[in-house]
This record gives sequence, structure tokens and C-alpha cells, in this order.
Amino acid sequence: MEIHNHNLNIHYSLPDEIWNEISNLYSQMPGWINYIDGIPYWFGTEETEKFICASVEPSGLQFYAKMLNEEWESWFNLFKEKATDLLGFEVGEPEDGFKFIF
Repeated sequence: MEIHNHNLNIHYSLPDEIWNEISNLYSQMPGWINYIDGIPYWFGTEETEKFICASVEPSGLQFYAKMLNEEWESWFNLFKEKATDLLGFEVGEPEDGFKFIF
């Protein structure tokens, strides 16, 4: 298992209706558990061997995960594809040149 920590160009200042749609997207992703203390989780929690969680940060939507690299890449790419379709702009990591849309 490997640790993964990535930000996406989904800015915290987007309107609530967009965040509601993103929340709906969370529940459609493989491994969805639910919110625990306000934090979305997939597959497990920090106490389990495999998990993904997300948080909204000033640097963008942040994912923190512990899972096999190949599985993470597949899951994360699927999330970016679905978020791009949902939001109408290309979703990716700011450090890779993806811009924030406000």
C-alpha cells in the first residue's frame, strides 16, 4: 500500500449547488462508504489498510489515500473524468497546470 496526497483544481469558493453535485458524485464513486464526521470516505478509514478521504482546502479539493498505486490511479482518473463532465471544465492537479475556475 502506498500513500497518495493530491489536490484538484476544484476551488472551495464554488457555489453550494456545485458542491451538492460534487457530493452526489462522491456517492457514485467505487468504494463509497459515506460521510464520517463531515469527511467523505471510500473503502475504509484511516484505521483500515485501504481508504480514500477528501477535504476542501484553500489549495483545492484534496484527496488523501492509502492503496495500491494502480488502483489509486484508476480511481483518481475516473473521479477527474466524472468531475470534468459534471463541472464543465477540465479537472486536474494545479501543479500540472490545471487552472482554477471560479
